[in-house]
Amino acid sequence: MTVLGHYRGLVRNDLAWLSTAGRPDADAVFWRANLPRTGLDDVAAAASGVMLSTPLYLEESDLVTNLSFISAATAAASPTNYWFALYSPAGALLAQTADQTSTAWAADTVKTLPLQTAQRITRSGLYYAAFAMAGSTIPTLVGTGTAKPVLTGESNLAQTSGSGLTTTAPATIASPAFKRQAPLVLAS
Repeated sequence: MTVLGHYRGLVRNDLAWLSTAGRPDADAVFWRANLPRTGLDDVAAAASGVMLSTPLYLEESDLVTNLSFISAATAAASPTNYWFALYSPAGALLAQTADQTSTAWAADTVKTLPLQTAQRITRSGLYYAAFAMAGSTIPTLVGTGTAKPVLTGESNLAQTSGSGLTTTAPATIASPAFKRQAPLVLAS
């Protein structure tokens, strides 16, 4: 007897289809992704000095040492600061990468940056991966369009927060605003 019809997954894992946990190809090299690698296109990142964050499902005992974003058709032009960061499910900063200052980021290029402190995940759930850049042209990112949350308790699949950010990630994701485009991010 089944009470969930044809659904055979874990009900509590709303975004389990986004998780790479349990996939046979995830066992050779640890990685987690927030989106499947199909149906992706160019998406606008946030404005200069504004943080863009997206939920990323991580499993208990994962050791996250790097975050990767992929630029799309538009390269960064004259960046002055940029970094990636990992936030807790509550939106508290866990770790960030070193500030990349004026390091180039070409179009259609994976950018993998190490966190300054690797993070051992102690509880499975949705964490947030973030990206912010200050510069004259912020790169477009590989990602997808999303819908605004409909049901009470749903999370944004992409959100912006902060302004005037330069070298340091904010301590919390404060006053996040829905963003229609979500970038692809990988944790490794």
